[in-house]
Amino acid sequence: MGGTGLAVASADRAFGFQSANERPAFASIGLRNQGWSITSKTIPFADFVALADVDSKVLEDNVAKTAERQKRKPDAYSDYRKILERDDIDAVMIATPDHWHTKIAVEAMYAGKDVYCEKPLTLTIDEGKLIEKVVKETGKVFQVGTMQRSESDKRFLQAIAMIRDGRIGTVKKVTCGINGVSGSPEIPVVAAPEGLDWDFWLGPAPKVDYRALPQLREGYGGGVPLYSNCHYSFREWHEYAGGKLTDWGAHHVDIACWALGATDTGPSKIKPLDYQLACEYKDGHPVVNDRYNVATQFTIQVDMPGGVEMIITSKGDNGILFEGTKGRFFVNRGKITGTPVEELQTNPLPEGAIEKVYGGPIPQNHSVNFINSMNSREQPISDVWSHNRMLEICHLSNIAMRLGRELNWDADKREITGDAQANAFLSREYRKGYEIEM
Repeated sequence: MGGTGLAVASADRAFGFQSANERPAFASIGLRNQGWSITSKTIPFADFVALADVDSKVLEDNVAKTAERQKRKPDAYSDYRKILERDDIDAVMIATPDHWHTKIAVEAMYAGKDVYCEKPLTLTIDEGKLIEKVVKETGKVFQVGTMQRSESDKRFLQAIAMIRDGRIGTVKKVTCGINGVSGSPEIPVVAAPEGLDWDFWLGPAPKVDYRALPQLREGYGGGVPLYSNCHYSFREWHEYAGGKLTDWGAHHVDIACWALGATDTGPSKIKPLDYQLACEYKDGHPVVNDRYNVATQFTIQVDMPGGVEMIITSKGDNGILFEGTKGRFFVNRGKITGTPVEELQTNPLPEGAIEKVYGGPIPQNHSVNFINSMNSREQPISDVWSHNRMLEICHLSNIAMRLGRELNWDADKREITGDAQANAFLSREYRKGYEIEM
């Protein structure tokens, strides 16, 4: 790997564990919120020998929690590259902000590590193509953190099994409710918090000042500013994420595509029916840099293969509504409801129908599927190809709203047809010094 200073291991390096009875050596990169979540649920099945984060307080707190849980203190690094230099680490779990995912994942695979990376996997469509290329080239196992495929009490697996068993006939429409967000007031430039390496946090993204208001966020993500261009709020800036479209959309659109059998295909048209952006835009770019800039409210129509209409909306209940020629039902993480669901009491699904959807026994959690795949050397349930195909829908929806027009998509060429300006949004320029070098 040129220009990184990394000692790159060969793609066929021997792993430190040889059977399911031995524990692999893991490291986590990015530890706030979801980083701790995936680390903590993996600790029963793997040894975490190292952690990395650009925020020294977050790093210190998670080292302590990990040491308490596994009775062994992991090594701590502010620079993730120190983890990739080590030959005793089998896999990394990446839960950084989205704009870092691709660079770290590619470097990790070239350094001989298997990868578990949080969703959404990429910031652009071309990044997804790059990751696919490197997975093929290195033969690494790569799990994406769309854990609804493995968890949530099998509700989403049951939904897919019902559709495959014809319980609602032919699917005609699927609506993904993914919530909206509020915009923000003007967010002033302030000094970055002590312990946060702001420049390294930005990494591949453009160099800008740290911004925050003093009001703190309640509940999930508490203890950090309610409004900022970092911490929990990075999701509301296109420089680092894609708003609800790639946050919740990466979960529900994924399940919808899986249910439709569209995990290796794509849409033909993306049409924003109505939407509101958090700030004014010109030529697809925000005209100010002092407030959130993603879409706050939206309803998007997606033309899917077979004449199926997909609606992605910030309105209504969070979850997925499947509508077919014989009925309809709704599913989310807390419930699955509708007449076809009630009818299961007297006419249950065939034995093994849910396991057939999954492709075998359903593990305790998403991490176990990853570790099982590391042993078998087969790609896991949330592979990069199916993830990227559905994430293209989310990315294209954001591009359509930024430009204010519908987009026609060539699913075979994976490009927008007849719109050079829109195609320019399929990739991004990395800040000098943070490029991905192959």
